[in-house]
Amino acid sequence: MTVLMVRSTVKPEFTAELEDALRKMFTAIENAGPAGVRYASYRLPDGVTYVAQLELADGVENPLPAIQEFRDFQASLKDWLTGPPTVEHFEVRGSYSA
Repeated sequence: MTVLMVRSTVKPEFTAELEDALRKMFTAIENAGPAGVRYASYRLPDGVTYVAQLELADGVENPLPAIQEFRDFQASLKDWLTGPPTVEHFEVRGSYSA
Protein backbone atom coordinates (compact mmCIF):
# COMPACT_ATOMS: atom_id res chain seq x y z
CA MET A 1 0.00 0.00 0.00
CA THR A 2 1.22 3.47 -0.88
CA VAL A 3 0.27 6.33 1.44
CA LEU A 4 0.85 9.98 0.65
CA MET A 5 0.01 12.98 2.80
CA VAL A 6 -0.06 16.55 1.49
CA ARG A 7 -0.29 19.51 3.86
CA SER A 8 -1.19 22.95 2.50
CA THR A 9 -2.09 26.38 3.81
CA VAL A 10 -4.81 28.24 1.94
CA LYS A 11 -5.05 32.01 1.64
CA PRO A 12 -8.03 32.93 3.88
CA GLU A 13 -9.85 34.72 1.05
CA PHE A 14 -9.93 31.46 -0.95
CA THR A 15 -11.22 29.01 1.68
CA ALA A 16 -14.86 29.19 0.49
CA GLU A 17 -13.78 28.64 -3.12
CA LEU A 18 -11.57 25.72 -2.09
CA GLU A 19 -14.39 24.16 -0.04
CA ASP A 20 -16.74 24.37 -3.03
CA ALA A 21 -14.13 22.80 -5.31
CA LEU A 22 -13.53 20.02 -2.77
CA ARG A 23 -17.24 19.15 -2.78
CA LYS A 24 -17.32 19.03 -6.59
CA MET A 25 -14.14 16.97 -6.76
CA PHE A 26 -15.28 14.41 -4.18
CA THR A 27 -18.67 14.08 -5.86
CA ALA A 28 -16.90 13.32 -9.15
CA ILE A 29 -14.58 10.81 -7.45
CA GLU A 30 -17.54 9.07 -5.78
CA ASN A 31 -19.38 8.94 -9.13
CA ALA A 32 -16.30 7.45 -10.85
CA GLY A 33 -15.84 4.92 -8.03
CA PRO A 34 -12.18 4.07 -8.69
CA ALA A 35 -11.07 0.79 -7.11
CA GLY A 36 -8.04 0.45 -4.87
CA VAL A 37 -7.95 4.08 -3.75
CA ARG A 38 -8.85 5.97 -0.60
CA TYR A 39 -8.64 9.75 -0.73
CA ALA A 40 -9.58 12.11 2.07
CA SER A 41 -9.24 15.80 2.83
CA TYR A 42 -9.15 17.30 6.30
CA ARG A 43 -9.27 20.88 7.52
CA LEU A 44 -7.33 21.70 10.68
CA PRO A 45 -8.83 23.87 13.44
CA ASP A 46 -7.03 27.01 12.22
CA GLY A 47 -9.42 26.99 9.24
CA VAL A 48 -6.72 27.49 6.59
CA THR A 49 -4.54 24.38 6.88
CA TYR A 50 -5.65 21.34 4.92
CA VAL A 51 -4.28 17.81 4.83
CA ALA A 52 -5.01 15.42 1.98
CA GLN A 53 -4.37 11.71 2.40
CA LEU A 54 -4.11 9.33 -0.53
CA GLU A 55 -3.89 5.57 -0.11
CA LEU A 56 -3.35 3.29 -3.08
CA ALA A 57 -3.61 -0.49 -2.91
CA ASP A 58 -0.54 -2.42 -4.01
CA GLY A 59 -0.24 -2.44 -7.79
CA VAL A 60 -2.79 0.34 -8.31
CA GLU A 61 -1.76 3.47 -10.21
CA ASN A 62 -3.33 6.72 -9.05
CA PRO A 63 -6.67 6.96 -10.91
CA LEU A 64 -7.46 10.50 -9.72
CA PRO A 65 -5.69 12.42 -12.53
CA ALA A 66 -8.15 10.82 -14.98
CA ILE A 67 -11.00 12.71 -13.26
CA GLN A 68 -11.52 16.20 -14.70
CA GLU A 69 -12.67 17.75 -11.40
CA PHE A 70 -9.50 16.49 -9.72
CA ARG A 71 -7.38 18.10 -12.44
CA ASP A 72 -9.38 21.33 -12.12
CA PHE A 73 -8.85 21.33 -8.36
CA GLN A 74 -5.12 20.74 -8.70
CA ALA A 75 -4.80 23.54 -11.28
CA SER A 76 -6.52 26.03 -8.96
CA LEU A 77 -4.24 25.32 -6.01
CA LYS A 78 -1.49 27.58 -7.36
CA ASP A 79 -3.79 30.57 -6.80
CA TRP A 80 -5.27 29.40 -3.50
CA LEU A 81 -2.19 28.34 -1.52
CA THR A 82 0.19 30.54 0.46
CA GLY A 83 3.16 28.47 -0.72
CA PRO A 84 4.14 25.03 -1.93
CA PRO A 85 2.48 22.10 -0.17
CA THR A 86 4.45 19.72 2.03
CA VAL A 87 4.38 16.16 0.69
CA GLU A 88 5.19 13.10 2.78
CA HIS A 89 5.25 9.43 1.80
CA PHE A 90 4.45 6.83 4.43
CA GLU A 91 5.24 3.16 4.77
CA VAL A 92 2.34 1.32 6.36
CA ARG A 93 3.43 -0.81 9.30
CA GLY A 94 -0.04 -1.88 10.41
CA SER A 95 -3.66 -1.02 9.71
CA TYR A 96 -7.11 -1.86 11.01
CA SER A 97 -10.48 -1.21 9.40
CA ALA A 98 -13.81 -2.20 10.95
